Amino acid sequence: MRSTSTPLAAAIAAGLAMAVFATATHAAPSPALRAQATDLDQVVVTATRTANSVADVLAPVEVIDREAIERSQARSIPDLLRGRAGISISNQGGAGKLTSLFLRGADSDHTVVLVDGVRIGSSTSGLAAWQNLPVELIERIEIVRGPRSSLYGADAIGGVIQIFTRRDGDGGFAPRMHIGGGSNGAHEFGTGFGGRTQRSWFGADYSFQRTEGFNACEPAPSPFGGCGLAAAEPDKDGYIQNALSLRGGYDFNDAWQLQLHAMRSEGENEYDGDYTNYAETVQQVVGGNLSWQASERAKLSLTAGRNVDSSDQYKDDAFMGGFSTDRDSATLQADLNLAPAHVLTLGADWSRDQVSGDTAYEVDSRSNRAAFAQVQSRLGAHRLEASVRRDDNDQFGGYTTGGLGWGMDIAGGWRIKAGWGTAFKAPNFLDLYFPGFGNADLVPEESETAEIGLGWSAHGWDVNLDAFHTKVDNLIAFDGAIGLPGNVERARMRGAELGIRGEVAEWMVDASFSVVDTENRSGGFQNGNELPRRAGKSARASLDRAFGDFRLGLTGIAEGSRYDDVANAVSLPGYATLDLRAEYALTDALSVQAKLANAFDRDYRTAAYYNQAGREWHLTLRWTPRQ
Repeated sequence: MRSTSTPLAAAIAAGLAMAVFATATHAAPSPALRAQATDLDQVVVTATRTANSVADVLAPVEVIDREAIERSQARSIPDLLRGRAGISISNQGGAGKLTSLFLRGADSDHTVVLVDGVRIGSSTSGLAAWQNLPVELIERIEIVRGPRSSLYGADAIGGVIQIFTRRDGDGGFAPRMHIGGGSNGAHEFGTGFGGRTQRSWFGADYSFQRTEGFNACEPAPSPFGGCGLAAAEPDKDGYIQNALSLRGGYDFNDAWQLQLHAMRSEGENEYDGDYTNYAETVQQVVGGNLSWQASERAKLSLTAGRNVDSSDQYKDDAFMGGFSTDRDSATLQADLNLAPAHVLTLGADWSRDQVSGDTAYEVDSRSNRAAFAQVQSRLGAHRLEASVRRDDNDQFGGYTTGGLGWGMDIAGGWRIKAGWGTAFKAPNFLDLYFPGFGNADLVPEESETAEIGLGWSAHGWDVNLDAFHTKVDNLIAFDGAIGLPGNVERARMRGAELGIRGEVAEWMVDASFSVVDTENRSGGFQNGNELPRRAGKSARASLDRAFGDFRLGLTGIAEGSRYDDVANAVSLPGYATLDLRAEYALTDALSVQAKLANAFDRDYRTAAYYNQAGREWHLTLRWTPRQ
């Protein structure tokens, strides 16, 4: 494998030296050893583009904070999200390989993905590069299930997932570091710091990961499946990732605040393929926010950013081509407290997508302008939300979406909620303009969703049951009548999600169960088929308990069978895996973590012909001094 990595020996030496120094100068519990109770007052901003407690949000949401990330010992974002409520993940051969996320049975490009408020994703394929986002640079993830086009525009049919990079508390200078290694030649190193003065805050984090991997793919029996007939490469397919995040802010006074952030992840990925088998990737997000608290009842904010998604592909050492997509975006938003418990949000969005590379597109850029409005009200035990948005795009013209939500608190900790919303998916550059294949007459895919939910919170437990029904029209697929992509398909997705969090016998419980029923309703020979690569049933359960300085945990994930293709001719059986983990606080600042993933060495696949890891072990040493 090619390598541009930082020498690991130097990293380990530096990490141990700092750790020893820390044991004598700092004292506080390790963040991954602190108990985490269910907290409905936790603030979430993605669901309404305003700050609300989880208890007040009408959309189904899940928040994964830094403490939960470290406790899980997840080594990637796909690993962290796999099996959670409403989420099905397909991976093509391990770390760094193409990973698709299906939310509520919708397509993999039907989810809006944000990093610190900046939309990311390839303008050519419409997909977010989950495999290239470094988990060690993540502070928290907010998952919102259900349509949100009335607030975020195109692509929010299945929902919205926002990733927030590392943040630091209100104290002074705070460093951190970790080193680790394990199966398949895996090793990693990370370091960072954050701090705050009276009016400013700042921070930086670096993360390095490397694995030799395993054989990503077995060759398919035909040239049209898997990684192809010529990809018989029974070698190890490794991955290297170097990532850096920077952030800072300044409070000019009590009313004006400026925040800046940047993240860049560079990857070197080996895989199996007929035409290419190595790629160098870049995922970059840069943005900022300027806010003005005009009064207790009015706040104005301006957010702008750019996402770069690029990749150069090779066949062995021969360069085969590359692409780069740039997405610039800006939002002006006003939040007005009209009266107690009544908030009006008004906003305007602008974005521009640009494509460059070895493929000459007929059109290589387009812009989108939009205006949106939202009202949130509380009337006694009732909560109401209404939102509407109008998008004007260079390619598909104008499009209007809307959403309604209602909720009511009931005695005994019970609550009920219901919602309705429309959403759409804008055609990507591949479908519109790819030479000899694109169709510039495509219109957006459209959806309509109805949902209802029931929740209960009492005695330290939080239980939520949500059901939904979604119809999607004008799905884009190859149209044999014209030999190009066309709006020829329809689909229906319906299902239910159950989430349970609480504590029993000092064990922390975090569990979810999902049922998703998908159906192709396009007519013809595919009518009635299931949509590919979505597991019909899935479950995830985590248990954690602290015994003084020692913590034990386990995570079990089970997924039902799925089809790999639209014809439902290739079936993937269901599977179940068990991860075991342990952690010990050597000192107040230094802890060691151990994880045994897929403990029973299950053989399974989430995409036909693409292998998944067997039993793997990993050890991590973390140094996190507290003030």
